[in-house]
Amino acid sequence: MSDGRTPSPDQDILAEIQAEVAHELEEERPPAGGPVYQVVGALVALVVGIGGAVLAYGYGLGSLRRPGPGMWPFVVSIAITLMAVALLVVGRRLTDSEKFTRSSILPAVGLVTFIVLALLMPVIGFEIPSLLLCVVWLRFLGGESWRSTIITSIATVAAFYFLFLYGLRIPLPHLF
Repeated sequence: MSDGRTPSPDQDILAEIQAEVAHELEEERPPAGGPVYQVVGALVALVVGIGGAVLAYGYGLGSLRRPGPGMWPFVVSIAITLMAVALLVVGRRLTDSEKFTRSSILPAVGLVTFIVLALLMPVIGFEIPSLLLCVVWLRFLGGESWRSTIITSIATVAAFYFLFLYGLRIPLPHLF
């Protein structure tokens, strides 16, 4: 047993592992971006929040007792907008941002596919756009296998279908 002054062999091994993991994480981390990147990120989030609120409002908010299909997307969009404004206020003093790299495009592609979902849903319903969104996110953005993508996409869309239409009684546009 260790007397507290000299490290035990277990503590030495743990310290070595922690140092190795910290070094590997530092090597993989993109270069620091600085305050400008914080502000740019906040502005992008602000546009996403406002755009989402406008689209959600178009679906109809309903009331608190009988929420419409746009109620919860509207609430989330307002939360994104408020957090973006907060980041704009304090972001110029923060330095923990990362420079944009090739992998920075993945969230943008995810956002574009989400906007396409919002635009297609009133036209062809909830099911097909949602399934396509899941496939794109899992297979092409997430790198999942086709088997995992298909099973997860179908299960996810089915779960949300029953949750929104039967559990929450939100009248989504749907085919079935």
